[in-house]
Amino acid sequence: MPHMKRPSPMTEIRTLRAPNPSALTGTGTNTYLLGRGDVAVIDPGPASEAHLAAILDSLAAGERITHILVTHPHLDHSALAPRLSAATGAPVLAFGGATAGRSPLMSSLAAAGMAGGGEGLDHSFAPDRHLADGETVAGASWSVTALHTPGHLGAHLCFAAEDVLFSGDHVMGWSTSIVSPPDGDMTDYMNSLRRLASQAWLRLLPGHGEPVETPAERLRALIDHRLQREAQILDALTLGPADATTLTQRVYTDIAPALLPAARRNVLAHLIDLTSKGSVSTPDLLRHDTAFHLS
Repeated sequence: MPHMKRPSPMTEIRTLRAPNPSALTGTGTNTYLLGRGDVAVIDPGPASEAHLAAILDSLAAGERITHILVTHPHLDHSALAPRLSAATGAPVLAFGGATAGRSPLMSSLAAAGMAGGGEGLDHSFAPDRHLADGETVAGASWSVTALHTPGHLGAHLCFAAEDVLFSGDHVMGWSTSIVSPPDGDMTDYMNSLRRLASQAWLRLLPGHGEPVETPAERLRALIDHRLQREAQILDALTLGPADATTLTQRVYTDIAPALLPAARRNVLAHLIDLTSKGSVSTPDLLRHDTAFHLS
């Protein structure tokens, strides 16, 4: 693993919070401004005139936005990108559009008719420049490297500013991430978590919530949490075949009702992953009302 240095003290990071609090976004989407002079914006946020004004008003005299970086095309992260680009002339950079980066399995499930869970996919999102895994983007006072981290969404990127990671929705500061097939993929999500956990981060700056000051502990906790959910699902299936809705009721016994739909999508993602690993089986197409049983 290469040594990762702390960002230069000349690299300044400013944080703005979009006015979109909800059960799934916490206190709102975090928008980050990186550098001074020629500035990069990471995750412009939802289509909000107030937030657009806040971003532009945060610039000092003589500053300009030269790059708009998007972690993933969900509306709470990407919808403002076209308007901010029009206002500043800055190009929009991301991995790709709404369905980019899907695994072959998720692409086949989508083609077979599996619908997402309504998490706000930005179907019209089209970046001006596509970023590949490991590609570096730099300005006069900042530099970030794109890391393709599919799982929450196939097109998800994290951005590494040396040992500070802008983690988007892959690692959030207040909650676990939703993984909703066919847009989300639990197999990819776990692989991406393990990839991030293999590096020594100083701090994580998430798409929602406060900065994560103990990245190694947080990443290990997220991996352990998903493994625990997997074990709970397998244990629940010892009671007999069940679909994702029934298993959600068996596993998530203390969750707020507003979060049950998201929990059901996570359970479905686990079931698809467990099917791929041969731990569970189903005679039907993979979908939310499919009855799964232990193999």
